[in-house]
Amino acid sequence: MKEIFDQLSEECSKLTTKRYSTSFSLGIYFLSREVRQPIYSIYGFVRLADEIVDSFHQFDKKYLLDKFSADTFEAIKMGISLNPVLNSFQKVINQYQIDHQLIHLFLKSMEMDLNEQNYTPALYNAYVLGSAEVVGLMCLKVFTKGDEEEYERLKPYAMKLGSAFQKVNFLRDVKADHQALNRNYFPNVDLALFCDNQKKQIEEEIESEFTEALIGIKMLPSCSRNGVYLAYIYYRKLFNKIKGLTAERIMTERIRIPNHHKIGLMFDSVIRHKLNVI
Repeated sequence: MKEIFDQLSEECSKLTTKRYSTSFSLGIYFLSREVRQPIYSIYGFVRLADEIVDSFHQFDKKYLLDKFSADTFEAIKMGISLNPVLNSFQKVINQYQIDHQLIHLFLKSMEMDLNEQNYTPALYNAYVLGSAEVVGLMCLKVFTKGDEEEYERLKPYAMKLGSAFQKVNFLRDVKADHQALNRNYFPNVDLALFCDNQKKQIEEEIESEFTEALIGIKMLPSCSRNGVYLAYIYYRKLFNKIKGLTAERIMTERIRIPNHHKIGLMFDSVIRHKLNVI
């Protein structure tokens, strides 16, 4: 029975999320039960694509990404894939009628990671749109459960939150991106000469996006508000930690939030949500 394979597929997406991201796993756990699995399925898809371009250096990454892309749209069209993660993803795309253009934009950004880029402001914005903002929109489609008016109302805020998360990731991973992957996403910035003034400009941009995103988080449906707020709190904590360090420091180490601190943030988020003080 296909139901058994669908269940197995969803379990694979859930396991993929938990294995790769404790922070997102915690956030998803605090979503309402009915929207948890679709978000696991979206994250599992995103994670596989990301691994292709970031980790599989001994293989033909372009071939793998092209095949992954073709398999994705075939799965959506056929309503099934023997790749369990793609099978669970296609189910979400078809069930929630998620715009295929969002997937195309995401895969385009992944393709940009295959080659060294000289990021202009336009390319930077295009990369952030595809790699992060559209993922937020896929999730928002699930959260709003087909309510197009609500989706359109919350869309700008979801995009700001995705953008802020991604830019925090850029700062967190700047050492590895520069030294291991030879990447620099920031336009008009020479990472060999990265200074505190340049870092501060990036942080001001992120701060503005976080401020706007929080407005939207407060307007989210109850099924998703607590989980999204927890992810927001985690990234704010990480961002504040990065802000407290020099540009030289973040170029020499990857900044992390220890797991026991994540648990503390989780409880703080739950309390704030229950007291309606987010």
